[in-house]
Amino acid sequence: MAQVTLDEILVILKEHDLLVNSQLNNLRLSFKQIAYNSKLVSGKCLFFCKGNFKADYLVDAQNRGAIAYVAEQLYDQVALPGIIVTNIQKAMSLLSAAFFGYPQNSLPTIAFTGTKGKTTSAYFTKAILDRTYRRRVALFSTINTIVGLNPADSVKSNLTTPESLDLFTNMAAAVHNGMSHLIMEVSSQAYKKNRVYGLHYNVGVFLNISPDHIGRNEHPTFADYLHCKEQLLVNSTICILNADGTHISDIYYAAKATTQPENIFIYGREAKVAELGIPVDFQYESVADSLAENKIKLVANTEHAKRLAIDGTYEISIPGDYNEGNAVTAAITSALMNASSEDIAYGLAHTHVPGRMEIYPTKAHGTIYVDYAHNYGSLHSVLNFLEAQKPTGKTVVVTGSTGDKGVDRREGLGKAINEFADEAFLTTDDPATEDPQTIAAEIAEHIDQRKVKVVYIADRKAAITKAVFQSAPGDVVLVAGKGHDAFQKIDGQNVPYEGDAAIVANLVKGL
Repeated sequence: MAQVTLDEILVILKEHDLLVNSQLNNLRLSFKQIAYNSKLVSGKCLFFCKGNFKADYLVDAQNRGAIAYVAEQLYDQVALPGIIVTNIQKAMSLLSAAFFGYPQNSLPTIAFTGTKGKTTSAYFTKAILDRTYRRRVALFSTINTIVGLNPADSVKSNLTTPESLDLFTNMAAAVHNGMSHLIMEVSSQAYKKNRVYGLHYNVGVFLNISPDHIGRNEHPTFADYLHCKEQLLVNSTICILNADGTHISDIYYAAKATTQPENIFIYGREAKVAELGIPVDFQYESVADSLAENKIKLVANTEHAKRLAIDGTYEISIPGDYNEGNAVTAAITSALMNASSEDIAYGLAHTHVPGRMEIYPTKAHGTIYVDYAHNYGSLHSVLNFLEAQKPTGKTVVVTGSTGDKGVDRREGLGKAINEFADEAFLTTDDPATEDPQTIAAEIAEHIDQRKVKVVYIADRKAAITKAVFQSAPGDVVLVAGKGHDAFQKIDGQNVPYEGDAAIVANLVKGL
């Protein structure tokens, strides 16, 4: 049964230099529940006062059964005793792990970070390890959270990396359900907001980095963004790095500072890391690269890489040359978790990622693609690949950008559209408190409308419908940004939305 005593709490907080003072003195006091949402409170609960907190929340928690709280300040409005800390997010992460009995110790974990490719890499890896460990592999991804084998154990994710209390709740559920391993995506915000404070990973993967998530409510600078992502390497036993990405020197030395050389694996298309002057451990090349077939050849160049015994040619189920690196890192991480080359071959050839390069051909119109691409790097990669595959016709993009965050994405989306598209339908994509037309106008500022036709349609379904029906045979229509997401975030509400893939599938079915 999950629980934590006051004695344990005080010891943990003192060890991490987080405790200011405690109004409780019964060290044997045991808490049977922890929560940060007052509506979820029941008896003998320790309540965390986090985020944009109001005293009314604590009053509500007390009325529902909270017996103490943890906060960065005292709240005189309640008779509850408080434990005052210097950082509530760090405290909640550490105490959540303790409350659930440190489930991470029973769940070997692979963690992915990067501006793009986290979800695809995670799904590739799960497909491989599901074969190795009879599907008993948990997944915490941008798309889904999977903690068991039953349908009820798979739910839609709200955040790439959830709040620490939710994260450890899910970990504990995975352990309870007999899952043997965990694959998870770790966002830069997870470190910025201390959601994974104190968590250590068996394998940490740094896929790539490019400007993203920089602006109000996110990272103030690119340097801060890079620093937060590098924390995954500092907190991993084995580090895997992509030599094809930028800032490889910074990333490599961040890993080297805390990781033994034999526990650092570097992969890339070239035999040597140009910036570092050292050989890559794994080199790969395209054998086939089309919509019909994607195949790579993987070769180990160093002794500690050769010990994994995964040299060979592998088919990849998802098209796009930009997915080849994701497949390689999945092969390496899976091998480190004792997957065989046969398991790797099967997994890479049978991976399906919801909302990633889903293809919907039509007879009288163009070929429609649905992809989650939502920043310059991902949209550029998808459009560049599709442009090379397109025999005739024009390239049409349907997209928008989020409000109140990722403001820098708007310029990137405009630039990628300008590089490859003939026509763009700009529309709504989680505008939050912003006007979606204003967001679209900011994207359009970076599109040369003398060569790219730009149309704004506020209703996303209407924009997709018009793009599909106006397309002709030989055209490519890319619906980018939301994939299978069933909500639009508008004015603080999750407004139900069919999802790009469902809309396109129904349109194509009608055609």
